[in-house]
Amino acid sequence: MGAASFSLNARDGKARCGVISTPRGDIRTPAFMPVGTAATVKGMLPENVRATGADVLLGNTYHLMLRPGAERVAQLGGLHKFMNWQRPILTDSGGFQVMSLASLRKLTEKGVTFRSHIDGMKYDLTPERSMEIQRLLGSDIVMAFDECPALPADRTRLNESMQLSMRWAQRSREAFGDRPGHMLFGIQQGGLEQDLREESAKALTEIGFDGYAVGGLAVGEGQEAMFGCLDFAPDQLPEDKPRYLMGVGKPADIVGAVARGIDMMDCVLPSRSGRTGQAWTRRGQVNLRNARHADDPRPLDEHCSCPCCQSYSRAYLHHVTRSKEMIAGTLLTWHNLHYYQELMEGMRAAISEGRFASFQTDFEAEFGSGDIELL
Repeated sequence: MGAASFSLNARDGKARCGVISTPRGDIRTPAFMPVGTAATVKGMLPENVRATGADVLLGNTYHLMLRPGAERVAQLGGLHKFMNWQRPILTDSGGFQVMSLASLRKLTEKGVTFRSHIDGMKYDLTPERSMEIQRLLGSDIVMAFDECPALPADRTRLNESMQLSMRWAQRSREAFGDRPGHMLFGIQQGGLEQDLREESAKALTEIGFDGYAVGGLAVGEGQEAMFGCLDFAPDQLPEDKPRYLMGVGKPADIVGAVARGIDMMDCVLPSRSGRTGQAWTRRGQVNLRNARHADDPRPLDEHCSCPCCQSYSRAYLHHVTRSKEMIAGTLLTWHNLHYYQELMEGMRAAISEGRFASFQTDFEAEFGSGDIELL
């Protein structure tokens, strides 16, 4: 396999536009990664996810290690073949899910022991095992194993957690070894504390990674606190490497993060919203369960070129949502993913052309304007 690399092509203020090159294809940044938790973006075929403009998907180490198992995926030819997605895949390390989903977990210097939320089976997850699972899956971008404390947490707890994550980052780096064509990202921790984030960034930079994530945000602290942290956190990380904000977010979160120097994001929101009758549009969020759509022959968004908006009315979407038909989740997820990728494309163009500030102003005005008038 060839090498993987990152090149920055344009800047506008703190916003950056570039390309992560991997042997499986290029990832245009700023990039939004749809989440394929259990080797599928729920409700979508991989070729349709690609058609929305996605260059890369996120797979989930925790869920895949429990079911169907990393060794099994490896025997079946790796995650790309298994899920029929031949482009780049980023896998998370499993740390966040252990904290949020597993029961009876025990945290030690070595790693985490926990019981599966599916069947109660006992598992050990360490930096070394996380690297091994991600290698068996065959992902292109591997995340270091870290501990993510829920916010709010006191400073002592945040500091202890960050220090442990940095020791685990060193072990992740050693266990990852030399794998040409694959990238390993370190994860900055430290809550909302600027000095702890700075210390974390220095430790990671000394270890040396192919990219750096801002971890431990989007865990309930609210947009204002998150943006406050992003006003300094990306600047603490190396200029010449991609910066990845984990688990974000709503469209306004994404635009605000890019404005602060973030290159990559992922979130379950487009697909999860789609399955619950929620659509994201350029005019904000639309709830298709609402009776106001029952007789509306218009599309969700007349300016959108996705199959949902091209071929189906709000009345139909309202009907299949209320009737709990499977097509409802598929069509709304398709639209949401398309809208998110269109947003990324718009930002990439704006940064390249030096008009990101006006793009952001226009986005905020339109997004806050509310849904179209009732018929």
